[in-house]
Amino acid sequence: MLGSSQALKVSKVTERRMTSTFPNISISTERLVLRPLDEDDVPSLAAMMNDEQVAAWTDVPQPYTEDGARTWITEYAPTERTAGRGLDLAVTEFLTQRLVGIIQLGKTNWHIRSTELSYIIAPWARGEGYASEAALATSQWLLGDQKFERIEIRTAADNTASQQVAQKIGCISEGVLRNACIVHARTEDGTWVDVRSDFIVWSLLPEDLDGVGEELADSSGFTSFSDWN
Repeated sequence: MLGSSQALKVSKVTERRMTSTFPNISISTERLVLRPLDEDDVPSLAAMMNDEQVAAWTDVPQPYTEDGARTWITEYAPTERTAGRGLDLAVTEFLTQRLVGIIQLGKTNWHIRSTELSYIIAPWARGEGYASEAALATSQWLLGDQKFERIEIRTAADNTASQQVAQKIGCISEGVLRNACIVHARTEDGTWVDVRSDFIVWSLLPEDLDGVGEELADSSGFTSFSDWN
């Protein structure tokens, strides 16, 4: 027979194991609101994904259509969340409600409480440090409220802006996955070709967050480099 304290511990463990989907959540920061994607985001999402930098560093199909954006919002994102694989959040400005980016969680492992985080910032919103702010807020929610134990970020070897975001929020570089990444380059005739590259693997654990928010605030707010995925 279990005592009350032992029963409580078992209950908490069982509850954690049964939780295998992310909630529909909104996360607010000083300047941003992270919320579920909405059909009203279709035009802005399509415009964001047609950016040259997004095409270079991600596998988003080009050209990216509004039909593709609508499918992402109404089918792909809800399915990923309900299946427990990940979560897609719109990053919007608090004052204007304008869509300025996307935060995506994927490859989630609920047994070891880990997930992979990625971020894309619209070309019209770069230079404001929104990727750092959104990624940090998401990480604090994951490692705090959701009791995750590990967040992983993978950046292409030449994508220095994305690497700066990882460093800024306190991630530790764990090493290089050689030849594990495909990036894209535009040829003279305007077509895109695949180029083999390396992945740099970053991780963020609960203890890595100590003091990160204060450090960002002390460095004149959030960073002013152009950040994309």
